[in-house]
Amino acid sequence: MNDTPHGDAGTDPAEVVARLRDRATFIRTETVRLIEIAKVGHYSSVFSAAEILATLYYDVMHLTPERPDDPDRDRFTIGKGHAAVGMYPILADLGYYPMSALDTYAHLGSAFGDHPDMTKIPGIDFSSGSIGHALSNGIGMALAGRMEGRDFSVFVMLGDGEMQEGQVWEAAMSAAHHKLDRVVAIVDRNGFQLDGEVDDIIGIEPIAEKWRAFGWRVVEVDGHDVEAVRAVLREAKHREPDGVPTCVIARTSKGKGVAYMEEEPGWHLGYLAPQDAERAVAEIRNTKTKGADV
Repeated sequence: MNDTPHGDAGTDPAEVVARLRDRATFIRTETVRLIEIAKVGHYSSVFSAAEILATLYYDVMHLTPERPDDPDRDRFTIGKGHAAVGMYPILADLGYYPMSALDTYAHLGSAFGDHPDMTKIPGIDFSSGSIGHALSNGIGMALAGRMEGRDFSVFVMLGDGEMQEGQVWEAAMSAAHHKLDRVVAIVDRNGFQLDGEVDDIIGIEPIAEKWRAFGWRVVEVDGHDVEAVRAVLREAKHREPDGVPTCVIARTSKGKGVAYMEEEPGWHLGYLAPQDAERAVAEIRNTKTKGADV
């Protein structure tokens, strides 16, 4: 991999979109494989975000796998750290470490656990897991970049249940106050959290109006439409500086790609027996083969 965004501007956009769909399928199938090693994990939280992660890592972000600590690289922080099982295969695929390193996933002493550890894993910018801190951390990165005269972007993925955390809104105020237009928050609006439907536990709507009231530019998108996600994220990264941070509200389905996971919120945490894992992978690949966004 070179040190430019992984989507080549000279490539046919249709080919780029096809490639990103393929990588979203890769993220889902590798998630199934790794959770089979661990015997428990967060399938559905990864599946709702697969197209977003694929688009960020393979097309939008400026990354340097051969120099993981490059001070000019774009940063990514994630509040829903339990979805890290879907990030590890991406980083291996990009060359941060061998794919075989993932065979120790969740083993005692392995660098690869249920939540990401930036001190052990190249390419991980933030050790997350305690919900609510990712945006604050991303703002700190953006402020540091400004102080050093750097122009990198910071992308922050937040779960929609995370909107119930007060620290998120303190951070939102801070980003707008400091005019951090290099910060892009992405809300994975899949509608569910550990205890059930987000809006049954603490309602967060009207979410777009709330972010606008906190001084953010807001864009809503179908989080499984790769072409639309790509357009929104590339525009957010490359638009002219105006002092306004961007919030992308991605409407997604938890468990997307495996029909019964989409219908049953209990798959927030679970385990597929080997024969069930095979059927899930076949369904994921079959949906992709048909040319549909999964």
